[in-house]
Amino acid sequence: MPAHLRDADDDALDDYSDATSTFGDRLGLAREAMGLSQDELAERIGVRPATLRNWEEDRAEPRANKLQMLAGLLNAPMIWLLSGQGAAPARDGPAVGRERAAQSCLAELRRLREDHARIGARMARLEKRLRAALEPGA
Repeated sequence: MPAHLRDADDDALDDYSDATSTFGDRLGLAREAMGLSQDELAERIGVRPATLRNWEEDRAEPRANKLQMLAGLLNAPMIWLLSGQGAAPARDGPAVGRERAAQSCLAELRRLREDHARIGARMARLEKRLRAALEPGA
């Protein structure tokens, strides 16, 4: 029985088990290991929170492109997410997960800033060419 349908009092479920876990169980575990809420993860991969909840509750499955995004963002091997085979992501706890998420955001911001600078330089060159083309006698 999937973990989300079990009673908290069920002593057979004292801990997570790869043998009985479902895709939704593994997705939830990986998300929690990164210190992300369902809403945060849903926003990052571009789906509605209800969609992510359905995945974690094994009511639906993500398409291949979203599965690939999940694996990358959660630092979880895709084969592990799908089948439970292979190494599970490290259970570093919410603080480490948040730190990783923050570092990832900072790296993306750095890339965007570099892209912005390149685009600004291209715009300046284009503006200069346009001004030169519009000058009288050009």
